[in-house]
Amino acid sequence: MKQQIGLVGLGAMGTGMLTRLRETGHEVLCFDADRGAMDRAAGLGGGEAATLAEIGAACRTVLLSLPKAAIVRDVMGQLLCAMATGSVVIDTSTSEPETTRDLSAEAQAQGFHFLDAPVSGGPKGAREGTMSMIVGGDAAALDQVRPVLEQMTGKLLHIGPSGAGHTAKIANNLLCAANLVLVSEMAHLASRAGVSLGDLLAGINAGSGRSGVSEVNFPRWIQNGAFDSGFTMGLMRKDVGLACDLGQSLGLDLPATSAIAAIWHNSRSTLPDSADFNEIYKYGRPHD
Repeated sequence: MKQQIGLVGLGAMGTGMLTRLRETGHEVLCFDADRGAMDRAAGLGGGEAATLAEIGAACRTVLLSLPKAAIVRDVMGQLLCAMATGSVVIDTSTSEPETTRDLSAEAQAQGFHFLDAPVSGGPKGAREGTMSMIVGGDAAALDQVRPVLEQMTGKLLHIGPSGAGHTAKIANNLLCAANLVLVSEMAHLASRAGVSLGDLLAGINAGSGRSGVSEVNFPRWIQNGAFDSGFTMGLMRKDVGLACDLGQSLGLDLPATSAIAAIWHNSRSTLPDSADFNEIYKYGRPHD
């Protein structure tokens, strides 16, 4: 029998998850502080919770899709005393490993589990059940919710204890940010040398320099001028900042990371936080 799932956060990713959960037959009880988001969720068949405590009391599986660690912590503060023993909260946000470990310990003290399970694949992947999810936390708790998560994902990986998922996601997003900058610069270089973007990508993708950026981002969102991935400059700047903060907290000197972070920060003068993150391609583009 399908279970009722709690879903907190109804932005682009959360709405995509709601669509997928409804298509796979689950009842979904939703909460978002934004009234408009709740109205959209109702249109997709989501139920409305008046409070976070209502979700905690009604659902043994709760998904969080929230923009940053401070909001995750606030939400968990309201869920902690409401969750039933044995329940599982799955945080799909890109958050801070230290915060995640703290919340996992607090959840365990209350008799339930908190998994960090950040996702990749964008709103389209969330809607279609093809996104990737990397999970940190208790393996038995993951097994408990695995049937639901497998319906939502194309790749589901458990990579270690609490915080491991968010550490890996920070690393992944920093690499994506770096590759976007580097492939963009090579595209401008090739153009000046008389090589088209299409030909450059064909060459790169046949060689050792290929990446998700050259194989996916450029053809899907940049080469065609779409710039409509659903992930913003502001979100990527936040994630690059998380990588810098994590490195600093661990006492590491990461010069390449610092250089990439400076580019994303400085691009704010021409590319607002609301722009699609693939528009970093436009930053520093030469004008003939």
